[in-house]
Amino acid sequence: MSVPTPPLNRLRQLWREGRPAFGAIATIPSVQMVQIMARSLDWIIVDLEHGPIGLTEAHAMIAATTGTPCTPLVRIAANEPWLAKAPMDIGAFGINFPMITSRADAEKAVRSVRYPPRGDRLWGPFHAPFRWGQSMPDYMASADDEMICMITIEHVDAVDRIDEIMATPGIDVAVIGPGDLATSINKRGQMDDPQLLDLIARAEAGILKSGVPIGGVARTADQANALIDRGYRAIALGFDWSLFQRGIMAAYEGVRR
Repeated sequence: MSVPTPPLNRLRQLWREGRPAFGAIATIPSVQMVQIMARSLDWIIVDLEHGPIGLTEAHAMIAATTGTPCTPLVRIAANEPWLAKAPMDIGAFGINFPMITSRADAEKAVRSVRYPPRGDRLWGPFHAPFRWGQSMPDYMASADDEMICMITIEHVDAVDRIDEIMATPGIDVAVIGPGDLATSINKRGQMDDPQLLDLIARAEAGILKSGVPIGGVARTADQANALIDRGYRAIALGFDWSLFQRGIMAAYEGVRR
């Protein structure tokens, strides 16, 4: 009796089944941290936007997810094809594009992750097939369909144009980023501000209407469950440092000091 072959990109399988996928953002350049996290998470975003992680560390962190259920993604610093190129070529299964504020931005992101004629990605995936467990010909045949284009809606201008952005073919998941969204209206850090909550609700409605899987951030179990009930399919539980910090705080609970 043959053993079923696991899906190449497990995230796509979960979303096809309508199931939520839980992840975190890795900002610490640590293979060991990723190895621990990858045992419990569906996805990890290696952060090249805000964290002190270079391509050498990112390559090792992506490789550290091998043999786990975790899908490695990479967040780049700006919506530029040349920034997406190397992370894909070293084995990322998807790219998280920040600050998408128009249909033109979305189209640029989509084309960055796919080879011609569907996109503008340049050839050179010398290390990606090793992480994907494929030969080079098999990688080239599957890369366009398996690579995830994740966009982030995190500016008031993006919310105002949410319908045109989400009408762009090829977006695989759209994530709402509340931190920058609050900053864009001069309400940074005010996560419960009514204006911010209204923007989040408008972004959420636009993404859900499009049928594209939606992602967001949950700081508590209640928040995560509420997102699931509203149809969210990619839920970030925190950053590596915040999860670590929460674990330390939990270890102190009930200890007399």
